[in-house]
Amino acid sequence: MIIGFDAKRIVRNGTGLGSYGRTLVNDLIRRGDTDMEYLLYAPDKGRDDLRQQIIEGAQFRYPSFNSLQAKRLATITSILQSFNSPLWRTYGIVNDLRRDGIQLYHGLSGELPIGIRKSGIRSVVTIHDLIFLRHPEYYHWIDTKLYAWKFHQTIKEADRIIAISERTKQDIMEYGHISDERIRLVYQSYAPRFSTAVTPDQQQEVRQRYLLPERFILNVGTIEHRKNLRLAVDALSLLPSDIHLVAVGRQTKYAQTLPQSNRLHLLSGVPDADLAVIYSLAEAFVYPSRYEGFGIPIIEAIAAGLPVVACTGSCLEEAGGPSCLYVDPDDVEGMAAALLSVLEGADGRDERIRLSQQYIERFRGTDVAGQVLAVYRELF
Repeated sequence: MIIGFDAKRIVRNGTGLGSYGRTLVNDLIRRGDTDMEYLLYAPDKGRDDLRQQIIEGAQFRYPSFNSLQAKRLATITSILQSFNSPLWRTYGIVNDLRRDGIQLYHGLSGELPIGIRKSGIRSVVTIHDLIFLRHPEYYHWIDTKLYAWKFHQTIKEADRIIAISERTKQDIMEYGHISDERIRLVYQSYAPRFSTAVTPDQQQEVRQRYLLPERFILNVGTIEHRKNLRLAVDALSLLPSDIHLVAVGRQTKYAQTLPQSNRLHLLSGVPDADLAVIYSLAEAFVYPSRYEGFGIPIIEAIAAGLPVVACTGSCLEEAGGPSCLYVDPDDVEGMAAALLSVLEGADGRDERIRLSQQYIERFRGTDVAGQVLAVYRELF
């Protein structure tokens, strides 16, 4: 079976959807199924460091491009297949999939090309969340309309839909007005590097390079309104004065609204290898988001040996399990109390970590890859 993947996020996004795609593809390759061939389709080569994280066993494909065609602009296809065209993934890619003999195409980031069902190529799409429909207030109204259009077009094309959480599955059924017959729940896995031992030399080098404090609580994710980092920042004032908060992620205008504090450290553009070391240096992990499709940073933190405090209201309990702590996303005192109860030396801290690590065994990569492969085989 020749499987094609939408690799735009794989080569461009350091975290989030990019991590999901790289982890899944690598886990499928590691299975070593001799009847499977994997081709990754991207509109450009993206970042070298991200592309090189795909282990040997898959090949990248880029838009078909013929300079003579481009000069003549002979057909609409030549325009759509021009390098970096945002329309290539929606329209032009179907011709490339036919050319390469793709039997099944997996849209890893919630999108499928228009016309793939008509082409006879089977298709699977992973939908991570429908926050733009559940909470449109976090988006520009134009973006909300565009994302909603793509969602409804995609579920028309898809033979199977993978939801990464029960919460996302329910949202797909509600907003897509479809039954669960075409939906499969397959939880997201985490990259092995987060559970790999880190040396003291690595820790010292990373701590010095990023000027990290001795004791800190970690947050990972885009610093935006929905992620609600303000709750953790406000709770910081109720914690011991030597406890700092380190937030790693792309910064939006929301970051500028956070209270100024010498105990708050915002980091952007951190490579994956350094992020794994930063996890190992932290004392606890906080994830105060108001709404998520899943919350993979929680699982990464648990894999790295950290206790977790998160918020209620979406699916974070589904990701972290019953041994993490969860508070209302507007409860500053509750957040501070929960964080105090998971700092080093707190009663029950080690037991929380142990039970949480048992819980996330269900998200290990080989099992997730096997479930995804089973979805593929349903269609043949």
